[in-house]
Amino acid sequence: MSQLAQPGSSVSPADLRPALTLLTGFAPKATREAADLLTLADPSLLVVTYDLAELLDNGTVRRLVHDGRGPIEDERVTLEHGCINCTIREDLLPALVRLARARPAADLALVLPPSMEPEAVTTACGWCHVDGAPVSDAIRIDSVVAVCDPGSLLETLDSDQDLADRSLQAADDDTRSVSEVAARQIEFADTVLLWAPESELDYEHTRLSVLLQRLNPWARHLVLDLPEPAWLSARIRRSGRFDPEAPEPHGRALEGYAVGCHEPEPDCGVVATVYRARRPFHPERFHQALPALAGRTLRGRGHLWLAGQPDTIVAWESSGGGVSMGDLGRWLAATPDEEWEESSPERRVNADLHWDADFGDRGIQLAFVGIHFEADELTAVLDACLLTDAEVAEGAAAWREYPDPFEGCFESKERNQE
Repeated sequence: MSQLAQPGSSVSPADLRPALTLLTGFAPKATREAADLLTLADPSLLVVTYDLAELLDNGTVRRLVHDGRGPIEDERVTLEHGCINCTIREDLLPALVRLARARPAADLALVLPPSMEPEAVTTACGWCHVDGAPVSDAIRIDSVVAVCDPGSLLETLDSDQDLADRSLQAADDDTRSVSEVAARQIEFADTVLLWAPESELDYEHTRLSVLLQRLNPWARHLVLDLPEPAWLSARIRRSGRFDPEAPEPHGRALEGYAVGCHEPEPDCGVVATVYRARRPFHPERFHQALPALAGRTLRGRGHLWLAGQPDTIVAWESSGGGVSMGDLGRWLAATPDEEWEESSPERRVNADLHWDADFGDRGIQLAFVGIHFEADELTAVLDACLLTDAEVAEGAAAWREYPDPFEGCFESKERNQE
């Protein structure tokens, strides 16, 4: 067993709310086994598990609750509008609050099914009310732990399948891919656990440990090779590592945090690189480069801007050979002064520190992680997408007239109403 970063706790001794540990990952057997070890260390721990196998067919979810002494609940609940969000809002949150009130001296562990992303749960806990009171009055989210199985990790992160291909979709219109969900679970976690009980740690485990550290450099990383309940419990329970104010992974750089780590020299074959630029991408050239960018690495995340849409911050995610791009809002340079206060202090300070006379706070920061890829070649592909000096000299009015394959893709509802 090894610990690759030291734990830290921000829990106040006076906080008497039951602590909730979220166990997430695309390896349900390993996640359940991790929960079982926790109950061996603390038989009073309440473990909540959801089975969503019947959700799409008849809107039914199965909720199971047990502690170290045995089953407590085994109920099927029918949701009026069967989907992951309905499950969280209509059953999960009330169940957590009820259990916390019934057994206030017992902590809780929530074992998430593969298709449920922890961010959805933590966000809902932050703003939802149960019986007229905030969920956070009853429970405290203590840690989000991504449990990774070395036998399936690489295949999962490199998969080109959608959740629907494995009958794991959370709703009829769920188009998420296996690789993006697995990557998001790892990136959102504050603790990443490589689950290898009864294994002799070898080069492959080392390689996967390096990969996980590159995917989520801000987490604490653990490797479990011996199933010792006390060791595991001491490291992932009541750590206080979850930070509700932490920026989302692909928007971290806007707040002044690193979007990833720059380790272009292979370590066990794992390569990580961070690409930065101030001038925008030419929309057509960037569109043409998408297959090359997505196919070279296991994972990419960050933000960018396109010359044809200079007001918009574009989120970037790539995984499994696919690309996802979305709207992160306006650049501060394109935002009226009176609306700056709506942005976080961290973002405003970061913008001031790195303000450019021509582009303001606009810029590109993209992090890529993969196995045996050439960081220099990837950089060259991205550099070729940037506006040339002559194109920059044409000015923003000319840029908006460029043919843009992304036109209309990032218009937020708020901007459409203006």
